[in-house]
Amino acid sequence: MSTDTDIDAEAYAERVRDDRRKKDEFFAEHPRSPIPQAARSDFAGLRYFDPDPEYRFETPLHEHDDPERITVETTQDGVREYDNVGEFRITVGGEDVTVQAFQSPDDFDRLWVPFRDATSGEETYPAGRYLDLEDPDDRTADGDWVLDFNEAYNPYCAYAEAYECPLVPMDNWLDVSIRAGELLPEL
Repeated sequence: MSTDTDIDAEAYAERVRDDRRKKDEFFAEHPRSPIPQAARSDFAGLRYFDPDPEYRFETPLHEHDDPERITVETTQDGVREYDNVGEFRITVGGEDVTVQAFQSPDDFDRLWVPFRDATSGEETYPAGRYLDLEDPDDRTADGDWVLDFNEAYNPYCAYAEAYECPLVPMDNWLDVSIRAGELLPEL
């Protein structure tokens, strides 16, 4: 596991900012935006931590020998099932951190990495944020996964109560601050 120290930090930051501009445009204009229609005229974009390559990790997925199917509660008192397929082991701010990775039982090309951290409820959405990792897009040439917390996003229920979002399993309630990705929305 490592942060990617060989990348051009400014080029990386510009790529992250460009992706964020595209997301802001989608949220402002697209019919499927989670931003309530009444709030879109005043919507000036999402708020983000500054891009920081220290929160981008190239790391193997330590696969569980026998993935456990778990039931995750949702914000609307529903439930969803996921398979806990493995864990990422990283170091954040000098602290060793283990983050569980999940798959929907019908989606084998994507990992879902939900998390809460020490910023949750203060600077970021209280219920936590998500990362979606897709194979092969988020893989390195040698098979490691790219776990980039600069891409951490708020679930749609952060913008409108009508959305039903899975809650972060307690195994991914982290004691460290992940000062990357989306901040608490202000609508």
